[in-house]
Amino acid sequence: MSKAEVLAVAKLHPFYRQALEAHYTVHDRSHELDPAGFEKLAPRLVGVAATGESLVPASLLQRLPAARVVSVFGVGYDGVDVAAAKTCGIPVTHTPGVLTEDVADLAIALVLSVARRLAQADGFVRAGRWLEGPIALGRKVSGARMGIVGMGRIGQAIAQRAQAFGMSIAYTARSAKPALPHPFFPDPASLAAASDFLVVITPGGAGTRHLIDAKVLAALGPHGFLINVARGSVVDEGALIEALREGGIAGAGLDVFADEPRVPQALLDMPQVVLTPHMASATTETRQAMADLAFANMQAGIEGRPLLTPVPEWTAQVAG
Repeated sequence: MSKAEVLAVAKLHPFYRQALEAHYTVHDRSHELDPAGFEKLAPRLVGVAATGESLVPASLLQRLPAARVVSVFGVGYDGVDVAAAKTCGIPVTHTPGVLTEDVADLAIALVLSVARRLAQADGFVRAGRWLEGPIALGRKVSGARMGIVGMGRIGQAIAQRAQAFGMSIAYTARSAKPALPHPFFPDPASLAAASDFLVVITPGGAGTRHLIDAKVLAALGPHGFLINVARGSVVDEGALIEALREGGIAGAGLDVFADEPRVPQALLDMPQVVLTPHMASATTETRQAMADLAFANMQAGIEGRPLLTPVPEWTAQVAG
């Protein structure tokens, strides 16, 4: 009996790809690499395997009459046209929950790194500069004010960790969460004005594009730090570079960028910025858990069983 066939629309993590290949025939980016052959292949494809950075537009979904699921390896899915998927009757799933702890850990690591100048300190010692005298002073983290933009699972996990440092927590989100003990601010600018560290962990997509703009950065001020573990699109990168260059903010810790993996040279040249390569969920344990969940969603969709973690838009459609 032949295996069911699925389309990988991006380079998949090996853990996810191995699980898929054990059960299905995986066609690697055939829609891009073999457009002519794809026309014959498309009617046989029953699933789409994607990553958090993948593009799954309406033009592709409309060419997949047999598709039963889009399974995204990642919590973000802003590259998937969910509205078009709903129109085509193709459920979209993602992998929330399993990466919460790792992303929250990295957010705190970036706070500590940029405030205590850990990357600079490492270079300072390696270059033998310690022999010339002590390194410049950093900024105390314990007892500082943290503002969190986005208070979902990950935002709440970040808040929990920050409280262990005696930090005061405030947040902004689409709506207030009365069950939380933290003050709610109606917008990022007012939150930034009341923060020493502004941590961004809101979903990406058109609705949050450049949510952190020049106005927000000005409100954060010359002693404030920006931490972004969300999506590069959420921050106006040009405005951020200008604020850093002019001393409008004290520094930044960035795990995501507007045009990954290309990072502006201006950011590479700035010593007050800590840069990491979109690695917030990059531990062996979490990537395996993500692969297991993404595969389970794929299998459930293909077999017509209830999905484990459909995206909220699909859950709302089913409920309605």
